Amino acid sequence: MQAAAATPKRRTGVNIFDESRPMWRSMALFLVPLILSNIMQSAASLISSIYLGRLIGVHALASVSAIFPILFFLISFLIGLSNGSTVLIGQAFGAQDQHTMKKVAGTTLGVSFWLGVVVALIGVLFSHQLLIWIDTPPDILADSTLYAQSIFASSPIFFSYLVYTTFLRGTGDSQTPFYFLIVSTVITLVVTPALIRGWFGLPTLGIEAAAASFVVSNAIGFAGLLTYLHFKRHALRFDTETFFDALQIDWKIFAKVVRIGVPTGLQIVMISLAEIAVLSFVNRFGSSATAAYGAVNQIVSYVQFPAISISIAASIFGAQCIGARREDKLASVVHSGVALSYVIGGVIIAVCYAFAWNILGWFITAPSTLGIAHGLLMITLWSYLLFGNSAVISGVMRASGYVIWPTFNGIFAIWGVEVPAAYILMHFYGLRGVWMGYPIAFAVVLTMQTLLYTLVWKKRTHARLV
Repeated sequence: MQAAAATPKRRTGVNIFDESRPMWRSMALFLVPLILSNIMQSAASLISSIYLGRLIGVHALASVSAIFPILFFLISFLIGLSNGSTVLIGQAFGAQDQHTMKKVAGTTLGVSFWLGVVVALIGVLFSHQLLIWIDTPPDILADSTLYAQSIFASSPIFFSYLVYTTFLRGTGDSQTPFYFLIVSTVITLVVTPALIRGWFGLPTLGIEAAAASFVVSNAIGFAGLLTYLHFKRHALRFDTETFFDALQIDWKIFAKVVRIGVPTGLQIVMISLAEIAVLSFVNRFGSSATAAYGAVNQIVSYVQFPAISISIAASIFGAQCIGARREDKLASVVHSGVALSYVIGGVIIAVCYAFAWNILGWFITAPSTLGIAHGLLMITLWSYLLFGNSAVISGVMRASGYVIWPTFNGIFAIWGVEVPAAYILMHFYGLRGVWMGYPIAFAVVLTMQTLLYTLVWKKRTHARLV
């Protein structure tokens, strides 16, 4: 291992090579705005769900919940590309290679925009049929279709915004994306109820208000981010060079992004397909169960955010260490990430257990649906500590471009364990049995990733990919 590379100079972001600060503290500084950013992204969805459940009813909440797995499936490849580009940008940043950083960003941005166009077309044309295929209850099918079509139509803007925030994080800058996600969330907070009820002379859109506020908030947030980066003359601002890089895709760089990102995207596809399978199990119990599923997913998403954020931070820090030829710091990245995952995740999970009835009551009023959601939450919540541990380990391995086996482990845990367990157990325990598959799968994947990291990855030497 090489440990003598010069410490890169940084204009923005956290300096992980500052020897006066322990790694866990550097990671915590990076994590605060990153976790808050992820919370802000989900807050738009959560706030909309609360408004829909309280101002319209369970029917509206179920209508929105029904399309979540389909949306997750269609953006999975984009998430994979984002992860691939973040690794390459992190390594280029560690190596102080600004030209390569912009090449990676421009190439990924161009591909993401056109992927968004394709997803928009698919979503608008086939949302109704897709919802039928997953056994969406007939009483919410029409509203779910309208909502889905509106969300999918905004994909080119949403996809471009999403990947741009990941570019900045690859340089250690988690603050700038956070500022503009605050803007997006505030817009959602104001616009959604106004459009549901038709305040201030606005049209009364009902369930469509959630989709409209999503589109408006993302468009304004993205425009604001690009404007800010331009005036700050940020290294990753959208300038002429980035524009032409987006038009003239560098296929060598894209091949590396794909090599890292596609296995990650494939795993996310498998997760989303598993969620569709699980939702089809849940739908057999009626629209109240579907609404409960949506409510539990909202809470679980907040429990997952710290784990996912810490995994992203570990991957970025690992990539920067490899780019700067500081492999001696990789073990510290792993240990810090795992410790933070248990501490932060443990606190959040304890709060959710203590106040579960109150939190669920924010967007569910029907007593029977509330009871179903509470029971499901009690079964699965604790196991996201295991999920966080495995996510950090796999994130660091992916920082070196080592993605095939971590991906295989994740897919096996989902399709070889979670879905079969959920299907079998629901015949014995009903709806509760569906949720039992989650903790079982998380325990299996943690065991597999730990063995892979300890017995294989730690013994390898990791070179720059760019």
